[in-house]
Amino acid sequence: MTVAASDIVRHLKAARSGKPDALYDLGLSYALGRGVEPNLIEAHKWLNLAAMKGVKAAQTVRAELAAEMSACEIAEAQRMAREWLSETRH
Repeated sequence: MTVAASDIVRHLKAARSGKPDALYDLGLSYALGRGVEPNLIEAHKWLNLAAMKGVKAAQTVRAELAAEMSACEIAEAQRMAREWLSETRH
């Protein structure tokens, strides 16, 4: 497992515990393809969750990503964020 991939595992574990910085780091990882394949929908999902937890930088990056996404992609990211919230209750 690469360092970046092990970071993803660590961030996912911290995100499940409700850590805002981990949510933000996951969003950046998916946006930039660090340890994972780039995926704007996943990136938007994680950044949306981080923004909901008060991470200001997540709001900025999420807005930048949204400018590159279709309305359908944004809706899917939002649906995925709601699903994650209902599963983790954070």
